[in-house]
Amino acid sequence: MSRILYYLFLKPLSLLPLSVLYVFSDFIAFTVFRLIGYRRKVVMTNLRNSFPERPEAELKGMARTFYRFFCDQMIETLRLFSMPAEELKRRCLIVNQDLFQRLADEGRSVIITAGHHNNWEMAAMSVGFSIPHQSSAIFHPLKDAFLNQKLYDSRSRFGLTLVSTKAVKEYFSQNRELIAVLFATDQAPSNPYNAYWTTFLNQDTPVFWGTEIFAKRNNLAVVYGKISRLSRGHYVMSFELITDNAKDEPRGAITEKHTRALERAILEAPEYWLWSHRRWKRQRPADLIANN
Repeated sequence: MSRILYYLFLKPLSLLPLSVLYVFSDFIAFTVFRLIGYRRKVVMTNLRNSFPERPEAELKGMARTFYRFFCDQMIETLRLFSMPAEELKRRCLIVNQDLFQRLADEGRSVIITAGHHNNWEMAAMSVGFSIPHQSSAIFHPLKDAFLNQKLYDSRSRFGLTLVSTKAVKEYFSQNRELIAVLFATDQAPSNPYNAYWTTFLNQDTPVFWGTEIFAKRNNLAVVYGKISRLSRGHYVMSFELITDNAKDEPRGAITEKHTRALERAILEAPEYWLWSHRRWKRQRPADLIANN
């Protein structure tokens, strides 16, 4: 069934220009938001809790814009199955790469932290041919082996290496080349006891320790990758150094810094974050001593 879906629908549609695909996106957005109300309760609850001072009308407007962008992002990701390199370079600019060149000259590998803000798929693929490091991204394999392979092939077309969540430790310990590994840091940890707790978007929020742990263990620099939307289908990714001396950072400092960097980016353009994600489905355990 997945082969039929791919060869009859996904691949042919990916060959169409985005100007045509955006017609589908507009229709899907109307259907998803107006008719189906896909995760509307989750989206509105997340927005109300994140911006308690904003009026309801503004939050509803933000939700409408989010749904339109959410559908655009899906359509743009579909187009990536067939998008040529030159088009990708035009649509997602990578700036201030000199930071990576300096780190490469020092022999330093890097963790790039980012969130599900703007088109993270397009940005991740663009990094592959824009920096001196071997770029990699952590991913959760799909259960469908055929679609998983096709998605892997699409994401790796321009030099990006994909690393399964189950193989991250081995990847860091065995790799001897200069690498830059992308971590999505806005996912919800499954174990609330094994998380860094902080206030994020006005809410008590658990954050994965992974970035900090791997940076300290492997003496990696940590960089935040900010993705901004210039116009429909056009983005720019810029970078902010979090630390180039992870081993000497106090416990929790790296995690707090990259969380604050993501929060600042979301506050600048909140409608382009993944509000349909159940980010706050877990509460801090009452018996947990904060971050000790």
